[in-house]
Amino acid sequence: MTKEIYISDDMIQKIQKFDSIIFDCDGVLVDIRNSYDYAINKTISAIMNELFDDKISDVVNSKILYGLKASGGFNDEVAVVYAVVMTLVASKKSNLKFKKLIIDVINNANESGINSIDNYFINQNIDLKEIKLKLDYENSRKISYIHRIFNQLFYGPKLYEEIFKEKSQFSEKPLIDLDNIVLDDNLMSKLKTRFGNKISTVTGRGNFAFSYSMKNYLDNFDMKNSVFLEDRSLELAKPNPESLIESISGINSKCSLYIGDSMEDLMMVEKCKEHGYDVSFCGIYGSSDEPELKYELFQKNKASFILESIRELPKALNLV
Repeated sequence: MTKEIYISDDMIQKIQKFDSIIFDCDGVLVDIRNSYDYAINKTISAIMNELFDDKISDVVNSKILYGLKASGGFNDEVAVVYAVVMTLVASKKSNLKFKKLIIDVINNANESGINSIDNYFINQNIDLKEIKLKLDYENSRKISYIHRIFNQLFYGPKLYEEIFKEKSQFSEKPLIDLDNIVLDDNLMSKLKTRFGNKISTVTGRGNFAFSYSMKNYLDNFDMKNSVFLEDRSLELAKPNPESLIESISGINSKCSLYIGDSMEDLMMVEKCKEHGYDVSFCGIYGSSDEPELKYELFQKNKASFILESIRELPKALNLV
């Protein structure tokens, strides 16, 4: 799917005012469909096998992933795992078919993320206290059961031990190596010419994961004034605007452009505006398994720019 670059009328006059550009990583700088998205299903399978001896594979399709992420509360892939595992267990307890139940879960999901999932099942009188305690989503990522399983599969045994100082229970190759880097030397050169040192990232990844995948381009990012949310408390997760405000302030930007691929990214930018910051949003739709729905979502929510890929930035921003 390829559409014409969309630029809102008010942005056409503003393009030359941008003095900084701030990127999300996943789905923007990196196509994660073969890495993070694959890790979601692998983690669900591992958890259901370990806790219930259930053999489940590839339960999360593109519609489920899009539906949860479009709610604005599931930028974190582990939150998606949580929602689906809770729904699978609820399906077993209630004898409701998973395919029907997950639709209701998605329809009741919102910006509060896993809280909306918990509240839905409480309202349905389905008791999931035991599995919630076991998954331990809200604990430290180094301690939380659900985060540890995800990270062991995503990083593979060698990297996991290097980062977390403990051995992985899995021996599979690291899924992070399946990241597809979208950024290239030509685009980076044009961005540097236009924005100089005012290029940063506000991403759900940790510093290690970002640096590992983006190692060829790290010198071009202001890493000191970038924010890696996996390394911060869960309260700072998108769409909380504090991370973006921190980066904008750190690079001393007066007029910023944030490039993201999710509803949380767009909402974060809107919240920054409410705090008085001059920042605009550019939505990327081409790295989604549901690109047409993603394009429509951005259009419906009045994104200032909508591009298929960051490789269209030179055309959209008149970069030489």
